[in-house]
Amino acid sequence: MYKVNFYKGDYSDRQRQANEDKCVAYVEHHFNSSSSPAANYTVVITGANASQTSRNWGRWYAAVVAREFNIPIGGDQGIVVGGYDGRGDFNLRFTEMPAILLEPLFASNPQHAVWITGEEGQGRLAQILCDSIQRFFQKGGLIGFSVGHKYKSSNPIDRGAAVLGGGWEADYAEAVLEKAKILLEKIEEIPKEREIKVVRGDTVLWKMGIDADTNISWDAMRGILSIEPS
Repeated sequence: MYKVNFYKGDYSDRQRQANEDKCVAYVEHHFNSSSSPAANYTVVITGANASQTSRNWGRWYAAVVAREFNIPIGGDQGIVVGGYDGRGDFNLRFTEMPAILLEPLFASNPQHAVWITGEEGQGRLAQILCDSIQRFFQKGGLIGFSVGHKYKSSNPIDRGAAVLGGGWEADYAEAVLEKAKILLEKIEEIPKEREIKVVRGDTVLWKMGIDADTNISWDAMRGILSIEPS
């Protein structure tokens, strides 16, 4: 259903190779950083020439990360088209398929750093990315992954920003993408109907198909999931 390739080299070379391989989607993973440890939002960068699919995909991903980690959405409803003063634009501009650059959390924020460096937080990010790809690319195909900063021919020692508590942005971004690759390549088919799931980490405990118009609500105080016709 899905196959994942990691692309290395300078950013333009990665995009060129993904084009030649006919990838259906392209993801570059970063983590944000700031001089202020209080910086706290999630955002996705798209190229200045991004398709509407790229923009919709980026906004959906940012909205789900914001809800999952209870943090604000940055940018224009979750995306920054063309990057911050152009930064990030050339990481995506030469792709011939929908492409997004992820900056879900801040390496400089103490709470975010716990999520970034922990297996549990990485797993949650990987699942959101996997879900987003299933939602927007339902026919499957080859997905291109790029680890931001790492493996650049022009700067092979670059690892991006330092993460509070130890380690570097690029290594943790790669860990998330590796987890997402495993999830994607296990998928045998896309559900033909809307589906809800109960998961613990990477394990699906329960799932059920439901009508597309069904209203779903979760009462955390009572521990009740309500599934009702609209």
